[in-house]
Amino acid sequence: MEKRMVIEEQRRGLSAADVILVGVLLAAGAVLKFFVGSLFSAGLKPNFIIAMYCLAILLIRPKVYEALLIGIIAGAVCQFFPGTPYVNLISEPIGAVVMALLTRLPLDLKRFSLKPAVGTFLSTLVSGMVFILTLYLAFYSGASVEPMPMAVFLAIVFGTAVANTVIVQVLYIPLKLALGRGKRKAGVSNGRM
Repeated sequence: MEKRMVIEEQRRGLSAADVILVGVLLAAGAVLKFFVGSLFSAGLKPNFIIAMYCLAILLIRPKVYEALLIGIIAGAVCQFFPGTPYVNLISEPIGAVVMALLTRLPLDLKRFSLKPAVGTFLSTLVSGMVFILTLYLAFYSGASVEPMPMAVFLAIVFGTAVANTVIVQVLYIPLKLALGRGKRKAGVSNGRM
C-alpha cells in the first residue's frame, strides 16, 4: 500500500507572481481611490489602498518584514493623493504588519474564514489610529497641519474600517479561487509504508 506525502514548500521570499499581484492590487486600489473614492462623503468611505494591501497580504501570506515593505509601498502610493503628506508612510506600514500578524491567527470557522473580515477591520483601525496620532503629534509639535476634531476622525476611521472589511471579505474568496492560492505545496512524493 502506498502513502502519499505532501511536502511543504520552504519560502525564501516573495515570488515574482507575488510581487506582481501586490503591484496590481495596489494599482487597482489607487485607481479606485481616485475615481470611486471621490463619490463617497465622510463616514462609510472605503480606503481602497488599505483594502488592497490587506487583500494582497491575505492572498500571499508574506513574512512580517515583507508586509512592512508592502505597507511602505502603499504609503508611497498614498503620497500621490491629496491629504496630509508623509503621514501614510507611517500608518500604512504599521497597518500592513498588523494584517500580516493577524493572518497567522486561527480565525476559521468550519468552511468560512474570518481572517479577511477581522484582519481588515483591525488593520484599518490601527492604520487610522496611527494616522490620527501622527497628525496630532505633528500638530502639537508645531507643524502646520490642522487636524479635525477627534470625534470626526474616529467616525471616519470606523466607517472606513467597515467599508474596507466588506470589500475584502467579498473579494477574498473569488480571488483566492481564481489565483489558486491554497496552501503552497512544492510537490507530492509517494512513499511506501
